[in-house]
Amino acid sequence: MRRLAVLSFHTSPLTQPGAGDGGGMNVYVRELSSALAGAGVDCDVYTRAWRRGLAPVEEVEPGFRVHHVPAGPRASVAKEDLAQHLDQFTAGVLDRIQACGPPDVIHANYWLSGVAGHTLKHRLELPLVSTFHTLARVKAEEAAEEHDRRAKFEAEVIGCSDAILANSVDEAAQLERLYGAVPERVEIVPPGVDHHLFSPGDQQAARAELGLGEGPVLLFAGRIQPLKGADVAVRALAALNQRRNDERPSDRAGPGTLLLVGGPSGVQGDAELGRLHHLVADLGLRERVRFVPPQPHGRLALYYRAADVCLVPSRSESFGLVALEAAACGTPVVAADVGGLSTLVAHGVSGFLVDGRDPEAYAAHVAALLDDPIMAGEMSLRAAARAGRYRWSITAARLRRLYADLTVRSLVECR
Repeated sequence: MRRLAVLSFHTSPLTQPGAGDGGGMNVYVRELSSALAGAGVDCDVYTRAWRRGLAPVEEVEPGFRVHHVPAGPRASVAKEDLAQHLDQFTAGVLDRIQACGPPDVIHANYWLSGVAGHTLKHRLELPLVSTFHTLARVKAEEAAEEHDRRAKFEAEVIGCSDAILANSVDEAAQLERLYGAVPERVEIVPPGVDHHLFSPGDQQAARAELGLGEGPVLLFAGRIQPLKGADVAVRALAALNQRRNDERPSDRAGPGTLLLVGGPSGVQGDAELGRLHHLVADLGLRERVRFVPPQPHGRLALYYRAADVCLVPSRSESFGLVALEAAACGTPVVAADVGGLSTLVAHGVSGFLVDGRDPEAYAAHVAALLDDPIMAGEMSLRAAARAGRYRWSITAARLRRLYADLTVRSLVECR
């Protein structure tokens, strides 16, 4: 296995996560490609040219290149409108591959890239590996969102993929139950975390650098959209502060503060951000909630270290890189008991899992951590230790073996 074509149509691994369409997938594509390149696999990542002035090819590091393929306007395009540019993108990728020589395997990320990968598989007669990151039918179940057209395309890609990657046992079960994925073709390969960036550090130094005063600090990091549940984090802070006022009105630590790190994303992003500002005002929390714009990926470690607790109240989460990065920094996580979060967080051991979206439940777990420093310290150590199991080098090694196996197998035929 020498060369890999990675498709990341709708978002570039070089853009900053946390706003627009940039999120955990950006981190996944960039870190995985870097780890594979370090292991001797040449990685060509193909993404849409999303603004003017981009070089046709940018070498990120030896063996890892990003190709900017013209497809639609060289400007930001809503993810929901990108499908109309898929044919142009697919043709552009095919031209680049034919000019540079074929890869051994195609690895598509997200359903849009999966559609392109499906076409390229048949044109080039190459194995197709698909990672979906999110699934339409899971969103329909958990967030009452309808994505019929997208689900149809996902089913077609799943039916013809030579391997489908799942981040967790839960996602593998969803692929099989909701899409009829062949179990033998579903591979559970969790992402990793960069432990050079994300590791335990001095909490007081981090707070001083961020200009935080005394009192508990809660963190929400992620894109601002209804699915991610930032509103639950705000309401949990209100419930926590009310609980502390009722139980210990003279507490010198003072009320808690919530850091909301991220920017609006998706068609409802701006409206959701506006709703959050109104919610904060209505709850009297303007002095206790800090809206922080998206941060460079490495700088997020400063926010994780400054926090007492990281809240991840997503309605749906195939994996949950934020929870993993927080844990790697030794910050206990209180998360929704959904998707990959159920695997990442050991309830009562490295953090807490919440069934449902009740802010009071989140507040109760946060209060338990704040009121018991010994337990919080032990959870911090266990969280960092558990996070140590997840490394990009391990992910890359497993995928390198999988890619190599696929090159000697017969290609899966469309159903």
